[in-house]
Amino acid sequence: MATVEYLLLANHAEVRGGLLYVSGAGWANLFRGSRNPDDPIPLSHFGIGAGFLIPYNETNQLHHIVARIAKEDGDEELTRIQGNMEVGRPTGLAQGAEQHIVVGLSVDVQFPEEGTYRVVVQIGADERSV
Repeated sequence: MATVEYLLLANHAEVRGGLLYVSGAGWANLFRGSRNPDDPIPLSHFGIGAGFLIPYNETNQLHHIVARIAKEDGDEELTRIQGNMEVGRPTGLAQGAEQHIVVGLSVDVQFPEEGTYRVVVQIGADERSV
């Protein structure tokens, strides 16, 4: 079964040449000052970095990936990013070797109220959250 190997939040995350580049990574809390009720909700920008392990026998197949941000105490989603990926088998890959894939996402989201939110990344039936 394909699995989420790791998930991290950062100020910025992107993938170049198969490598995940992150800046300001490892945080889990975003603090905003109080705002006037008449002021617009500020936009928060951050990056999501994730690594996935694809078993040898699941290469050359489509895998559905979902990243979402939701309130901790409910299923209300603020945003959802999803897509499919297919990982091939390079020539000479040892029988049974897993493939490691990385994804970097840039997210702009408005948190409508104070509280706890979570970022969830899923591949197939496996998921991780922070």
